[in-house]
Amino acid sequence: EWDRWLLMGLIGTAVGMLGFLSHQIIDSLVKLKWDLVENYLQDGNFHLTWMCALGTGLAMILVSSSSVLFFCPAGSPSGLPEIIGYLNGTSIQHLFNIKTFLGTFVSCVLAVASGLFCGPEGPMIHLGAILGCGLSQLQSDTLGVHLPFLTRFRNSADKRSFITAGAGAGIASVFRAPIGGLLFTLEEVSSFWNIRLAWQTFFCCLMATFTTDLLSSSLYGFVYRGHFGFFEAEKRILFWNLLDMHVLAFIPTILLGMLGGLLGALFVYLNIKINKLRMQFFNSIPKSSLRKTSKLLETIGEVSCVPLVANLGSGRNFLVLVVGCILSFPCSSVQGSAAALLVENGKQGITYLFKRGTHEEFGYTSLCTALAFYFILSCWTAGSAVASGLVIPMLYTGALYGRIIGLILVSIFGVQNNEYGAWIDPGLFAAIGAASFFSGVSRLTISLTVIMVSMLS
Repeated sequence: EWDRWLLMGLIGTAVGMLGFLSHQIIDSLVKLKWDLVENYLQDGNFHLTWMCALGTGLAMILVSSSSVLFFCPAGSPSGLPEIIGYLNGTSIQHLFNIKTFLGTFVSCVLAVASGLFCGPEGPMIHLGAILGCGLSQLQSDTLGVHLPFLTRFRNSADKRSFITAGAGAGIASVFRAPIGGLLFTLEEVSSFWNIRLAWQTFFCCLMATFTTDLLSSSLYGFVYRGHFGFFEAEKRILFWNLLDMHVLAFIPTILLGMLGGLLGALFVYLNIKINKLRMQFFNSIPKSSLRKTSKLLETIGEVSCVPLVANLGSGRNFLVLVVGCILSFPCSSVQGSAAALLVENGKQGITYLFKRGTHEEFGYTSLCTALAFYFILSCWTAGSAVASGLVIPMLYTGALYGRIIGLILVSIFGVQNNEYGAWIDPGLFAAIGAASFFSGVSRLTISLTVIMVSMLS
C-alpha cells in the first residue's frame, strides 16, 4: 500500500501548490487593478479612473466567461455537482481532461479577481479532483500520454478514491483545514466510504494544507514579504483569545441560526427560480453561437452591476470613497464603507467584518445596503457562465447580517469592555452569522463547524 500513500501525498502537494498559485494570481490582479485606479485618481482624471475600475473588471470577466463557454464547457459554473454525480455513478464527458483543468483555472482566478460575487472554492474542488484523477492514472487521452507506472490503479474504484481525496484536498487548501476537507468529502461529496480511504484522504488534505501554508508564508501577490517557512499567526488567526461567554449570548446565536436557515432556504429557492428562467431563456435561442454570446453578455452585466450600484449609493465621489476605504481601512464615511463592502475582494471583506473590537466601524446603513445587494447579486451570479464558487458569498452574506445583530446588541447595551460583556462584539456575531448562512444554504453541519473553527482559531 506504500504506492497508494505516495500518490495521496503527491496529489495533496500538487493541489496545495495549485491553491497557492491561484491565490497569488488573484491577489496580484486585485492589487494591480487598484494600483491603476489609485494612479489615475491621484492625477485627477476621474473619467479614466472610472473606465479603469470598470474596464479591468469587464476585461477579466470577458476572458473568464469565454474560457468556459468556448474552451471548456465542463468547467462551468463550479464543477462540484458534476464531481458528486460522477462519484455516485454518473459518467460525464470531458470532466477530468487537461482542457477542462486549464479553462477552469483561468476562469476561476479571473472571475474572483474581477470583483464578481463569487469565490474560488467550488472550482478548487473540481481542480483538485482533476489532479487526483490525472496523477493517479498517469495517462492522458488528450495528450496521448500513457505512462507504464502504477497501472494497478487504473480501475473505476481506485480512480474514484483518488478523485475523492483530490476534492477534499481542494477544500482543505482553500480554508487551510485538513480535517474540514476530510469531513466535507464525507458529508457532501462521496457516498462510498471506508476507514482506510478516510485516513488516506486526511493525509492528502494535510499535505495540501501544509504545502499552501508553506509557500504562502513569505509571498503575497508573488512579492516576497517575509521569511520562508515562518507562519505569522496574525495572518491566520482572526480571534486571538478565548471569550468568556454569558448564557445570554445563546439568545442571539439561536436567532442567527434560525435566520440563517430562513435566508438560506430563500437563497436556494431564488437561485433555483433564476436558473430555471436562465435555462428557459437560453434554450429559446436557436443558434449556439448566439446562445453563448448571450451568456457572455450576462456575466458582463453581472460584473458591471457592482460599481454601478455602489455609485448610485455614494454619489459622484464613489471612486474616491472606495479607493480611500480599500487602501486605508478603516473608513469613516457611511457611503464609502458601503461601497467598499460591495467592491472589495470578498475574502478581505470577510476579514473586515470578522474583526474584533470594531464595534462602530460599520453602521446600519452600510451593512444593510451591502447585505441587500450582495444577497441578490450573489444569487444571480450562482449558475452563470464562469467557474466560480459560492462559499465566499455565503460567508460574506451571513457575516453582514450577523454583524447587524451584533450592532443591535451594542446599541442596546453599549460597548462593553468588562469580562462579562466582552461577548457583545459585532465581529463575533459576524462569524456566527457567516456559519449560519453557510449551513442554511449548503445543509452542512459537522464539516462546516470544523472549517469555521480552523478559520477563526
